[in-house]
Amino acid sequence: MHVDRRTFLKGTAAVGGALGLGVFDLSKARAEMRELKIARTTETRSTCPYCSVSCGVIIHTLGDKSKNVKGSVVHVEGDPDHPINRGTLCPKGITLKDNIQHPGRLTTPKVRRPGSDKWEEISWEAAYAGIARHIKDTRDKTFVATNAKGERVNRTPGIVMIGGCTDTNEFNFLQWKVSAGLGVTYRDTQARV
Repeated sequence: MHVDRRTFLKGTAAVGGALGLGVFDLSKARAEMRELKIARTTETRSTCPYCSVSCGVIIHTLGDKSKNVKGSVVHVEGDPDHPINRGTLCPKGITLKDNIQHPGRLTTPKVRRPGSDKWEEISWEAAYAGIARHIKDTRDKTFVATNAKGERVNRTPGIVMIGGCTDTNEFNFLQWKVSAGLGVTYRDTQARV
């Protein structure tokens, strides 16, 4: 069936007029209208943490932002204003909501002691102190002051540093400078790829 433009416009005007005059009963359709699940949410723009593409995401949370109220994530979508992904997300990015709310998500540091088969929770202070101790011990064991030719190199080949794509440029810059100060020669950042 071929419908030209004029016939289409006449039909549209007729249906619009019938709706305006109340020929059709729309009460059931109006009763089915619901509020969107994101209507009362707070939008937070963020970056997807999975790969070096750094897609923009919008995270919708419910909660009144009080200090004693924990907001809950109700929806995650791609940011249409983001220049990298323009609103699209890959399969991993789409599952971001499930990963944020997963009951098995780690929220505190854990350590598995040598010879143990169990992970135990530790405080953040203990985690920081442990990491600092491991860095110091490894640097002391593997530090090379001079190479075979006798040239001063001051490097630590026993440590590797890598930055993440969701870190800020400033954080990656500071990490790069700290690792250079420790003599770490094997360093890279995922954002460089």
